[in-house]
Amino acid sequence: MSTAAAESDDTRTTSPGAGRGPGRRPFPRGLLPAAGATLVAAAGALISVGCFLGLYLRPTSDDWCAAWKARDLGVLGITSDFYTTQNGRVANAFLSGVVYGDGLAGTKLLPAVIAVSFTAALVLLGRSFVRFLGGRPRVLFLTACALVVQALIYFAGPRSYQVLLWAPATISHTVPSVIGLWALLLALRTADHPRTGVRVAGFASAFLIGFALGTLSEPFALVSGLLAAAVGLLCLPRLGLARNWRPFTWCLLWCSGLLCGLVVLYTSPGARWRRAQQPEKESLLSATGMKDVLGDWLRMWDSVTGQWAYLGAAAVGVLLGLASALRRRAHRDPQPRRTLPRKVLIALLLLPVPVVVLGSLAVVVGLRSGYGPSGWTYARTWTSYLVPMELALCGYGAMLGARGGRRLRDRGAADAVLAGGAAAAGVLALASVAVLVPEVQRLTTATVTRSVAWDAQNARIRAEAARGATDVGYRPLYIGSLAEPFYTANYQRDWVAACVSKWYGVERIHRR
Repeated sequence: MSTAAAESDDTRTTSPGAGRGPGRRPFPRGLLPAAGATLVAAAGALISVGCFLGLYLRPTSDDWCAAWKARDLGVLGITSDFYTTQNGRVANAFLSGVVYGDGLAGTKLLPAVIAVSFTAALVLLGRSFVRFLGGRPRVLFLTACALVVQALIYFAGPRSYQVLLWAPATISHTVPSVIGLWALLLALRTADHPRTGVRVAGFASAFLIGFALGTLSEPFALVSGLLAAAVGLLCLPRLGLARNWRPFTWCLLWCSGLLCGLVVLYTSPGARWRRAQQPEKESLLSATGMKDVLGDWLRMWDSVTGQWAYLGAAAVGVLLGLASALRRRAHRDPQPRRTLPRKVLIALLLLPVPVVVLGSLAVVVGLRSGYGPSGWTYARTWTSYLVPMELALCGYGAMLGARGGRRLRDRGAADAVLAGGAAAAGVLALASVAVLVPEVQRLTTATVTRSVAWDAQNARIRAEAARGATDVGYRPLYIGSLAEPFYTANYQRDWVAACVSKWYGVERIHRR
């Protein structure tokens, strides 16, 4: 039964005194679907452009190194190289070997793979969340939420090229969030499944995925570990949120896998070499060190809070809540919800706040340790806590929409009030998407223009190398605030130039 038909049936069978005053007009039946469809089209268009730009991606910065190592060393070879000489991220190296294994084809497809996987995971997770709230999920609004949240994550920050299009950054900081969402869906499945074998496989997967993520991305490992530890404590059976020990066990195994992965990474020869490149002038535990970390953290949040478009996640969440609440009423299918102890409910509502705050602080500490005083500017790593922040805003909006919608209708509030709230939420969500359009336009122009120049230069260099040249000219083609050859005057320290030489099979390159 369609939503319009359901609401029409509800209008015919409801008596005049059951929440409808004389002369009241019914809630505009097409308003919510129209708002949801508009947001799907707007946010989906931006994300589609981002995925299409994958066809115009060309190597820069770390791309050069990963590409020639994957080609010459193979997947296992690049994994060993990362462990022994780079940074210890063995899972990261393995994925890089897979992505760059067929030249540059993998990097062109990766943005689309990320967007599709992210959307599917968010829709499935949102469906479970709406059911937890006692509403009836609607795919249109779940998709709208998934696409709006993604558009904000990809394009609202200062490094949109790195978050979606630059493979080394997406592998390290965007892919982990996608894997984490699918792992959360696996956790929900594991906790509720009646078969022992399936539960055992789910628990084993929790440890193995956690271990892989621990060697894939330190920032995500810290944020997800903090979240899992907090949820695990809330899921102790005595608190009433969980009926058994399965959720706590899953969280415990997840954190154990993350910890083991981080230990392997931190003790690797590559990680020791990386730390040696940024010797700490001041201990992070000293007064000066903590002051510097706090300053970096405040500067980072000043950048995040300065982008009001992030509030679009809460606005689209309100639409989701209103739609699920009104659909439940129209179908006359109330779903009884479990009543949680008040303290546990408050803890659940407040949980995202310390996770995002402490998680972002942990990211800053890691950045300052790895990159020095300028580490906080590496905005590609912010995805690790921006994803839970955006999901929390969307969840708060959905709870507000569902609770407010039900209460207003039950108290006989004018339909104009509900219509006004839905319209306001829709307009804010659409405005948050619209404000991203200039950034997507700039990104499109920069990416396509660079690809044309890169192709021409690539053809020239390959022609010279084929004729036997050992020293070829290269003109830096900057994009996304990333390094290119000749970023330093000391050629011996120019690792980008060395990787470009390896890629083209020449001894040296010079500035053209």
